[in-house]
Amino acid sequence: MSKLVLMTSALLVFVPGPMAAQDTIRFQATRGYPTFAVREPVLRVKPGTVLVTETLMGPYYTAEGGAWPGEVGPIYVEGATTNDILVVKILRLRPNRDLAPARINPNFGGLAGDARVRMLNPPVPDRRFLWRLDRARGVGVLELPNSRMKRIEVQLRPMLGRVAVAPRGEEAFAGLWPGDFGGNMDAPEVREGTTVYLPIFHDGAYLYFGDGHALQGEGEVAGTGLEATMDVVLQLDLIKGRTLDWPRLEDADYIMVAGSARPLIDAFRLAHVELVEWLEEAYGFERWEAYQVLAQVGEATVANIVDPNYTVVAKYPKRYLPR
Repeated sequence: MSKLVLMTSALLVFVPGPMAAQDTIRFQATRGYPTFAVREPVLRVKPGTVLVTETLMGPYYTAEGGAWPGEVGPIYVEGATTNDILVVKILRLRPNRDLAPARINPNFGGLAGDARVRMLNPPVPDRRFLWRLDRARGVGVLELPNSRMKRIEVQLRPMLGRVAVAPRGEEAFAGLWPGDFGGNMDAPEVREGTTVYLPIFHDGAYLYFGDGHALQGEGEVAGTGLEATMDVVLQLDLIKGRTLDWPRLEDADYIMVAGSARPLIDAFRLAHVELVEWLEEAYGFERWEAYQVLAQVGEATVANIVDPNYTVVAKYPKRYLPR
């Protein structure tokens, strides 16, 4: 099992150790859920478990289209308490079928109107696009019959749109929502090689995941990515005795925070405040010095501008962390 090693007074990192056979579980979900909430777990695992699984398949992903299949979960992590942090390490994330639908919609998307508000301009047409995935080459292909360039190939960057714990109290959020529980953050940074840190609001954490995108641009401006089913390998663990307010992410190059709110400026502020606090707690920065350095070397992306809450990812380059 992986071991938690204390590197400084506040920073915990993972050092992998040898994996025993019982530490790896293969799991196939047979149904999905449309909301993030506390409910009977579909699986119980111990901290350190490697979960080999896949996102849910359903008519939504076929050429004909159909209903959304919901998310995998909830997964109960034994020993997880509200005084701990859930650690979700994405070890592998690969599309497992050759079709990825995407869509533009008259009532959903950053450049579309709103079903609740009358508009004078013509609506965006309702169109569904079927991207073909060349998984061997790692590219997506779309025919463009009405454009001068009749065909385009783009490099795939698989990601998980949704990684969540059950929200606080008796709350239940529909799958489109992001929040402090994670949820539908639609952040391209949630990909293979990234570790996601989530607050825990209920003992057991109740982890959900799904909404694979073979590719998605920053902002998810039209409302969908290249929606694709995925082979998924996750390692689930805990940081005991520590908490956080907003989802944190980490990869080889950055520490990051995902803040979700409306208006967009509030999502931006929430992500950056949490990032300053992370620099304080884990890396020994004085608060206002952390604020100053972040102001000069920090980066930020808009993960989504289409969900009920918008999501901003604030990033701090690891090359500027103390060694």
